[in-house]
Amino acid sequence: MDRVLQKIDDLEMRLSFQDITIEELNQEVIKLNALVARQQQQMLLMVNKLHAIEPSNMASQVDETPPPHY
Repeated sequence: MDRVLQKIDDLEMRLSFQDITIEELNQEVIKLNALVARQQQQMLLMVNKLHAIEPSNMASQVDETPPPHY
């Protein structure tokens, strides 16, 4: 009977440590999700700024003069 009680105590202790670990991991996942969301916003802002600067330094195909050998 004492052996069974000791095993139950051991299992309860392990469960308690696992609960703590799961909560710590959950907090890290929450932080990482916030970081990824922030980075996505920054990336979108950078892409929009790049598009606003100038679409392209090259002329469109219609505006290009053909090369001399044509």
